[in-house]
Amino acid sequence: MGKVVLRFAPSPTGYLHIGGARTAIFNWLYARNQNGKFILRIEDTDQVRSTKESITAILESLTWLGLDWDEGPIYQTDRLPLYLEHAERLLREGKAYFCYCTPEELEEKRKQALKEKRQPRYDGHCRELKSPIPGRKPAIRFKSPKQGVTVLKDLIKGPIEFENAELDDLIILRSDGWPTYNFSAVVDDATMGITHVIRGDDHVNNTPRQILLYEALGYPLPQFAHVPMILGADKTRLSKRHGATSVLAYREMGYLPQALVNYLVRLGWSYGDQEVFTLTELIEKFSLENIGKSPAVFNAEKLLWLNGLYIRQENPATLAELIIPFIEKKGWQPRSQEWLIEVVKTLQERSKTLEEMASQAEFYFRDDFQIDEKAAIKFLTLEIREPLEMLASRLASSPELDEKLVEKIFRDIAAERNIKLVTIAQAVRLALTGKTASPGIYEIMRILGKEEVLKRLQRVLEKI
Repeated sequence: MGKVVLRFAPSPTGYLHIGGARTAIFNWLYARNQNGKFILRIEDTDQVRSTKESITAILESLTWLGLDWDEGPIYQTDRLPLYLEHAERLLREGKAYFCYCTPEELEEKRKQALKEKRQPRYDGHCRELKSPIPGRKPAIRFKSPKQGVTVLKDLIKGPIEFENAELDDLIILRSDGWPTYNFSAVVDDATMGITHVIRGDDHVNNTPRQILLYEALGYPLPQFAHVPMILGADKTRLSKRHGATSVLAYREMGYLPQALVNYLVRLGWSYGDQEVFTLTELIEKFSLENIGKSPAVFNAEKLLWLNGLYIRQENPATLAELIIPFIEKKGWQPRSQEWLIEVVKTLQERSKTLEEMASQAEFYFRDDFQIDEKAAIKFLTLEIREPLEMLASRLASSPELDEKLVEKIFRDIAAERNIKLVTIAQAVRLALTGKTASPGIYEIMRILGKEEVLKRLQRVLEKI
């Protein structure tokens, strides 16, 4: 066999969503696993719905996910002469014909078929037409065989048979001169040398028509692999109400690309019981044989868990870079990159997304937070005032706040005043963060610095 060539061919009529992203990842992984080629093709022949914004969003999404391409992006709108040439060849060979039926006439035929409980397909009205109809600009239809069976040898689903009599003569070139999806996809895949077509199983019914076009044009068939759909928890087709949204929206919510890739690959593909993979492992282990035949169920909670796992494993310096947009969006600025890395280290184990990490970092960036009222009643009592004053005094006369030194001061005061360490620690925690749950109090004090700690302690002392 020659070199494996795959493609991802999105239509730029919207953002790249979860299903499309998984298809792109499967194609990319198989190409990399086989040391093959991965082509990006933009199917932008829908002149009404295709937009430059969607193209930009798709390219940005693929880049963020880490999917590089060896050729492209190739735009179908640049290849119009190629489609015209192939359509004209089919006309010359008697494998296609001009169709002069208007959209209104076709709609009427469709309604009549439904009324008579027949499958609404083209009745071949223009199939044997001998002369053009004046005043009408024709479309071009493929002359589909009416006998026999077309067999799709699917690498995932196994062989599927289609009766040719059930397939109507599809339009390959519209009356405005633009190709239809089935025709342009076949011409592109054939001329680009695509060897494997991995796509969602909503394309299964398109495939027999495409196989007939390959045969009519004399091109070898690629191997087809139709991946089962992704469903929501209620087993219906995945949609926004299930929490599924565009790839870029997950970036904005603070997900890491490697976590999203890992999760999407595991939606329908498995390698034993392994759940977490590096990208190198995915490339090494990916195979079409291990793609399941049943629909996968999208679980937002599992994705969130996996993202938290990746955050905990990530280098703090990398996270500090990634969290900057989330911090700036809140109107905050870090003192320095080194300082921000220290902040990240305290929150890394407690955060499932970058957005959550940024929100939890609030007390590092501002001191005008609200202190939890119930906790204040419990911990900021008159009895704690003197220990806090002692703490402030000793901190003020200490050098910069070393964690071991601060811990010793805490323990000394607790012993001298005969109070539990947790009592003074919770009071200080409230003073510094406004909450009773936070990263380690000694770490927080070191990162905030002596001046800021004393300022916040003084504010609380004035309120007690």
